[in-house]
Amino acid sequence: MNGKEKAAAFYDLEGTLVSTNLVHTLGFYSTRQQGLWRTAKASVSTLAKLPFFGVTDLYSRNVFNEVFFRSYAGWSQDRLRYFSEELFEDVLKPAIYAGTPELIEQGKKIGQRQVVLTGALDFTIDRLMDHLGIDDYVANRLEFVNGYATGRVLPPVMASATKAKWIREYAERENINLSESFAYSDSISDLPMLSIVGHPVAVNPDFRLRQTARQHDWAVLDLR
Repeated sequence: MNGKEKAAAFYDLEGTLVSTNLVHTLGFYSTRQQGLWRTAKASVSTLAKLPFFGVTDLYSRNVFNEVFFRSYAGWSQDRLRYFSEELFEDVLKPAIYAGTPELIEQGKKIGQRQVVLTGALDFTIDRLMDHLGIDDYVANRLEFVNGYATGRVLPPVMASATKAKWIREYAERENINLSESFAYSDSISDLPMLSIVGHPVAVNPDFRLRQTARQHDWAVLDLR
């Protein structure tokens, strides 16, 4: 690595650095929706779908993203942002894996840029990123019209190969040497981003990622 190039550590978030996932966040917001009867009824309907979302995510991340964010349709942008601090304190902060702060701190000590790529919604993790000391992050963004969510995610949708594409563009823009960089994930769906760095690491890996890590002699970590 030449003197001008830098290295980075790229992290998936859910299941890698924290034990929560997008379904937990939706469940939190569903219990805080109040107002007209039809809003309350929609919240009950959303809660009933949570097990389905969990199974869908295991089956296909792309299908999950297509159907999951529709559940936010009609919800107030102000209300979603208002509860984001409570979401951090009650759901996200307690879910940080015990080994997460040390891993991030070790990366900082050797001069790595700390970067998170997540399918979570941006306003739900802003506080968490500050708390963890993350340098840069990219997340999904809901479309809002007249202050209310349409249920559509603005492109690019952060998942699978899109993460790898984003990393390549980020590395070029920030003069990051990918051969000297690390990537961390728990899921086989993040294989594209793991494959483009010199040091891929499987963290709390699912079965398929653990098998892949063994085949390629990748490092395996347990941060729990």
